[in-house]
Amino acid sequence: MLPILLPLFIAIAIIGSLMAKPYWREYKRDQVRSLPFKKQWRKIIQQRMPYFRQMPTDLQLQLKQHIQVFIAEKNFIGCNGVKITDEIKITIAAQACLLLLNRKTDYYPKLKTILVYPSAFVKEQSQLNPDGTQYTKRVALSGESWDFGKIVLSWQDSVHGAELPNDGHNVVIHEFAHQLDQENGKANGSPILGKGQSYQCWSEIFSQQFDELRKQAAAGTPSIFDYYGATEPAEFFAVVSEVFFEKSQQFSQQHPALYSQLTSYYKVDPIHW
Repeated sequence: MLPILLPLFIAIAIIGSLMAKPYWREYKRDQVRSLPFKKQWRKIIQQRMPYFRQMPTDLQLQLKQHIQVFIAEKNFIGCNGVKITDEIKITIAAQACLLLLNRKTDYYPKLKTILVYPSAFVKEQSQLNPDGTQYTKRVALSGESWDFGKIVLSWQDSVHGAELPNDGHNVVIHEFAHQLDQENGKANGSPILGKGQSYQCWSEIFSQQFDELRKQAAAGTPSIFDYYGATEPAEFFAVVSEVFFEKSQQFSQQHPALYSQLTSYYKVDPIHW
């Protein structure tokens, strides 16, 4: 009888362990969130993120708690001589966690490691000539999001993005928007939407605005959005996320329907910060 029941007991134990894992993970996160936020960490936020003081008190508290969990769960690795410090961790985490406020989050579940370079890093990319032949080009990047657990960031650009909160450019927000987009597979400009949001409505509005930006980029017409967002839908979502948090007033006036989609998705309205 025992040899027959043993596989059943093992299966029950495995299923029980899998079911208990999310509860255990959330229990540990609650413990981390309940810890006092270090004074030196708060000083770093105030120094590196000038708009933190403008945020409502409840969002400030949420952001600090998210930062605590984020730092506890993610691995930071310095590259090309970068020594990882609390300043680097807090500056990056604070910007990344802006995207998690006011909504249920699993803290970028695919992301395990953040590689930090001192400045823009060089990468070889394969591109196609008009005749279809392939060639390799070296490009300098300030950030990159991979769908297998890593983000690469330039520390210089991460600092710059935080210190200039109204220019519409923020590499940390950009790359972590990609992470949200990648939670349901390859980044395609359609992240997992919350309850009450329509994928059809999202697709129609984003497609229309994406096409408009492509036309503006081709004609050289000024836009609140960086032309880089016209390269593909995934980049468009990341670019408009940057502008949403950094130029909310202009965004809402010029593109109200798109802005409404993002307020519903991110569950915040930066206009009121």
